[in-house]
Amino acid sequence: MKSKEEIIKNEEAFHDEWAESINPEDVLVGESFMGSTSPEGVWIIKTLGDLKGKRILELGSGAGEGAVFMAKQGADVTATDLSSGMLEVVKKVAAIHDVSVATKVASAEDLSGFEDNSFDIVYAANLLHHVDIAKCLDEVKRVLKPDGRGAFWDPVAHNPVINVYRKMAEDVRTPDEHPIRRQDMKLFRERFSETKYNFFWFTSLIVFIKFWLIDRIHPSSDRYWKLIITKEKELRPMVSKFMAVDQFIIKVLPILGWWCWNIAIVVRK
Repeated sequence: MKSKEEIIKNEEAFHDEWAESINPEDVLVGESFMGSTSPEGVWIIKTLGDLKGKRILELGSGAGEGAVFMAKQGADVTATDLSSGMLEVVKKVAAIHDVSVATKVASAEDLSGFEDNSFDIVYAANLLHHVDIAKCLDEVKRVLKPDGRGAFWDPVAHNPVINVYRKMAEDVRTPDEHPIRRQDMKLFRERFSETKYNFFWFTSLIVFIKFWLIDRIHPSSDRYWKLIITKEKELRPMVSKFMAVDQFIIKVLPILGWWCWNIAIVVRK
C-alpha cells in the first residue's frame, strides 16, 4: 500500500507534467461555466448566485478555469494546487483575461496556511476523488466563514460502463483516484448544515460513444472531459437534448443519478 507521501508526490508529478503541455491561450474559461457541455459549472454558479466581492478559495485549481472565471465575476480569488506548474499556468491565464488571482501551493487536506472562518466560498472541481474526502471537508469547513458555502463536482463511482472507460483511460488519470460513492454523501451531511446536489451525464454520455466509435479517439490519447469543452459548439445540438432527458429521468427516478458520470454538490456551513 502506498504511503500518503508517495500518493502526493505522484499527484504532483503527474500534474506538473500535464501543466507543461498546456497552452494558456487555449484554456477555455467562460466555456467551462456557461457551455452546454459544462452543466456542473452552470448549476454551481446558478446555485451560488452573485460572486462579486466574495472571497473565494479554489482547491486543486488545475489550469485555472474556475479561479479566473470567478475573478472575472468580481470575486477575490486564491487558487491552490499541489502542482506549482499548474499554478504558473493559472497566473498566465489570469493575465490573458486581465484579472488578478492569488496563488499558493497547498494540499486540499492541509489548508493550515489559511485562517479559520476566512472565505465566503471554497470551490473544487474534479478534486475530491484525488484526496481523503473527510480530511478535505474538515479543512473546508474550518476555513469557511459562518454560513459560507462549499461547491464541488466530481465523477461518480457506480456506472460499470464508465468504469470500463476509466480503465481504458489510465494514461490520462492518476492511479489512486476514487470516484464519489453514494455512501460518501454522509461525509458532507455530517459536517454541513445544508447539502444540495445534482447529477449530470446519463443518456448524454452517448458523446463518449461518439468520441470512441465515430471520431476514433482513444480514451488514453485525449482527455474526454476536456474534449467536451473544446468541442462544445459541435456537440451542443446533441448534448442539449440528452441533458434535458437526463434531468427528467433523474427527477422521476433519483436513484439513477448514481449511474451518471458526475455529481455537483453545494454545501453550507
